[in-house]
Amino acid sequence: MDKIIHDIMSVRSRAVLKQYWGYPSFRPLQEEIVDSVLDGRDTLALLPTGGGKSICFQVPAMAMDGVCVVVTPLIALMKDQVAHLVAKRIPAAAIFSGMHPDQVELVYNQAVFGRLKFLYVSPERLQTTQFLEAIKRMKVNLLAVDESHCISQWGYDFRPPYLKIAEIRPFIPRTPVLALTATATAKVVDDIQFRLGFKANNVFQSSFERKNVTYNVYHEPDKLGVLYRKLHAMSQGSAIVYVRNRKRTQVIADWLNSVGIPATFYHAGLEARIRDERQNLWMRGQVKVMAATNAFGLGIDKPDVRLVIHLDLPDSIEAYFQEAGRAGRDLQPSEAFLLVSEADLRQLEDHLKQSFPELERIKAIYNAIGNYLRVPVGTGEGMMYPFDMVDFSKRYGFDLRAVYSTLKILEKEGILALSEGFDDTSRLWIKSSRDDLYRFQVAFPQFDPLVKYMLRSLPGVLSDYVRFNEEVAATKTGMGAEQLRALLKKMEEYNFLSYIPRQDKPQLQLVTEMLDTRYFALSKENYSDRKREAEERVRAVEDYVNNNQECRSVQLLRYFNEQHGKACGKCDVCVSHGARSVGNDEFGEICTLLKGVLCDRQLKIGEVLQTCHAFEEEAVMEVIRWMIDNGTLTVRDDVLSLKKT
Repeated sequence: MDKIIHDIMSVRSRAVLKQYWGYPSFRPLQEEIVDSVLDGRDTLALLPTGGGKSICFQVPAMAMDGVCVVVTPLIALMKDQVAHLVAKRIPAAAIFSGMHPDQVELVYNQAVFGRLKFLYVSPERLQTTQFLEAIKRMKVNLLAVDESHCISQWGYDFRPPYLKIAEIRPFIPRTPVLALTATATAKVVDDIQFRLGFKANNVFQSSFERKNVTYNVYHEPDKLGVLYRKLHAMSQGSAIVYVRNRKRTQVIADWLNSVGIPATFYHAGLEARIRDERQNLWMRGQVKVMAATNAFGLGIDKPDVRLVIHLDLPDSIEAYFQEAGRAGRDLQPSEAFLLVSEADLRQLEDHLKQSFPELERIKAIYNAIGNYLRVPVGTGEGMMYPFDMVDFSKRYGFDLRAVYSTLKILEKEGILALSEGFDDTSRLWIKSSRDDLYRFQVAFPQFDPLVKYMLRSLPGVLSDYVRFNEEVAATKTGMGAEQLRALLKKMEEYNFLSYIPRQDKPQLQLVTEMLDTRYFALSKENYSDRKREAEERVRAVEDYVNNNQECRSVQLLRYFNEQHGKACGKCDVCVSHGARSVGNDEFGEICTLLKGVLCDRQLKIGEVLQTCHAFEEEAVMEVIRWMIDNGTLTVRDDVLSLKKT
């Protein structure tokens, strides 16, 4: 009987895949993961970036009765996945910090009464009384935990609220858990299963090897020169350029545009509307390059990314592997370049120190937050406040990086939460019936134009929140914008509607009441242990960029416990050790040409490439790197010269 049920569900899952996603079959390992979930087994799926993780929970959830609860820490990813599901006519919703209480209640009711197939929540949400009361009444078919490496204190992005996920399992005892992540070491794999209360270990892991992606590390003083040459030589597809600093994203994008390479920039500090516009420009290929911080890329499935270039060192191998892995999702040859200078290694050490301010500095910043928000000790639990980090830092004389690091530490400690996911429009929901509205219009005629506009121009406003533009509504009703807002507020006081004005600043939520810092301490696992783990990850990055003896792919695979990776033959290390992609005859010709060009003069790399225009630029660069590594050429400030014998 079990086999019959299994076969029926397996057929149903393939039908769902075809109906909603248009795929005739699963990718490698996806089907095994889906079948494991359909069999009711707790499952850990390790799939590389671009490996189709969302399919692994969305398809089985659609094949089963009930709602799938998806736990993810990323508001932008929640919204993106909900939008994609809704576009496929699959009912889905998300609950995140900053939402109006009426909006939250409506989503819970939709899940309880079977009107949703997917409910996305943050891990912090799972501990609220409202969520726990709602989940007791839901028919939950699957608990999907995305970015599950966050549950392990050995992971690179440990988040304490993830430790609470297992506490909701007694409320859904027959519901399987599917944990998903793109990057996890062997230690983290074991920890994920333990922390989520797996009934039995059950791991599906594809190889982390990406044969179509070549990883390179260039020790280059002239990063912009390399950046220009790589992007200029890219005839098709798109590219991502990663930097640490928000301001630098704009500097890089402006410079690229000035040299004729269409680019835009992206970071979490931009308004949601602007972020969406720029992401869409890049997705449609209207700009070639996205200069971004690590806020860009999660959940984005663009197949033709040919280049991912890091101008700054990442904090961990996990972060680098995930970001570089956004190249070549269409399985076509693609490249990742990590450009390194001596200053970068010093900055990486400095950034590590700044990420863990001393306890007294953390206390001082926390006290200043209470003063800034005007929240006395012992109050404020659960409250949301607009929070301008730059204004706060200037007003109290704190270094902005120290403030940001403190907020992240306090967030991990479960003391506060900072949301950068503010909406780009206002929201409106009419809670009353048409009959009640009609009687209200008759009794208060000054509201009549507004009520008529809402009913005629906002489809669905009687059943759910809809987007609402005050300026458009004011024009259509002949009112001033302030008059219109005043009427909306008055109708909300009468409990006829729920009105959520657009937020133009990030929101800070006090998860606990304001604490007295005289009795303030940070837990060992959230500070001392995390600091030690961060130091080890920085050492791993330093070892990676300084190891010029072993294939880059082999180094990365070993970090993720794949011990038998084969040399790629294409990265900077393989090329420098003779595993060349350039043929021997061509290699010799280019060597001879370079020696002749540089025999009595020094030239910049760009000038040398122009002189050697008869050969492919990549072939010339390969020979140049080999000649530098073997002592034939020297380079200083991007100027090449022939070493005198």
